[in-house]
Amino acid sequence: MFPPTSLIGMFKLLLPPNLNSMTELKAIKVSKETYAELNAIAGELQVKLKRPVSIEEAMKHLINKRKKGTKITDLAGSWEVNDEELKEIKASISQAWEKWKPQKQ
Repeated sequence: MFPPTSLIGMFKLLLPPNLNSMTELKAIKVSKETYAELNAIAGELQVKLKRPVSIEEAMKHLINKRKKGTKITDLAGSWEVNDEELKEIKASISQAWEKWKPQKQ
């Protein structure tokens, strides 16, 4: 660790706490395919966030997404239904409502 009186130590004091650990970087090896996928994810995030996104930020995004789990709202729009299937679903719902009748008292 650099003493706070050194030039590097003074610079480190100016860094936000999350960037202060820059000296603790680790190198990892990934295949070309994995690197390409990470680049694609970083590109998608860049479009979504409208700012540059690093590979590390893309990996953190994936880690956070995994921690949060899947919510029902994540599935919105994921099911592509055609007109025939939609008619069948509506008919099935109507049929179910016809069978269900509240009991009169």
